[in-house]
Amino acid sequence: MVYSLRNKSPRSESKESNMTKLMTVSEVADYLRVTKKTVYRLLLRGKIPATKVGNQWRFAQNSIDGWLQRNSVAAKVNILVVDDEEVVRLLFKTTLEEAGHQVTGAETASEGLELVKQRDFDLVFLDLKMPGMDGAELFRQIKDIKPKLPVTIITGYPDSEIMSRALAYGPFGIMNKPFGESDIVNAVNSFLGIISA
Repeated sequence: MVYSLRNKSPRSESKESNMTKLMTVSEVADYLRVTKKTVYRLLLRGKIPATKVGNQWRFAQNSIDGWLQRNSVAAKVNILVVDDEEVVRLLFKTTLEEAGHQVTGAETASEGLELVKQRDFDLVFLDLKMPGMDGAELFRQIKDIKPKLPVTIITGYPDSEIMSRALAYGPFGIMNKPFGESDIVNAVNSFLGIISA
């Protein structure tokens, strides 16, 4: 990681907490949960705050956080969360409804599929491992019905056979377990930042 230059005065200890963390293209892509190609596309359009240091792009984390906040203030989305664990569905619902988003939870893949058929969602989070129909099969069926609907797969098994099957059905975001409120907010804000770009 790269940090901004700081003054080495006797008061530099108190200034350390005010330092701005600078991220590389790879780091900001990981932070936003997007590909490096997407970051470069946003750079070319002038849609993401960045600074050139030599020949390399650098991103101040506080500027990226502000950019995400500005892009998500006006945009409120309708989100479906499909997970067999009630605590996960409640975490998404509580976290995202506080930000003004509408969240619908489904306990099973079949219930989630019916909701996708009946309603218009802007974004779907689905668990990879569920009883009955697994997340890979649900993802395949969602892509058959609504190919442009963005999906983020929640998993504790990123290297599993089920994940390999899901990858064959098209692109999606990944949210690794365990995760917390900030990860959920960052994932939605990243989505909002991309659609407004």
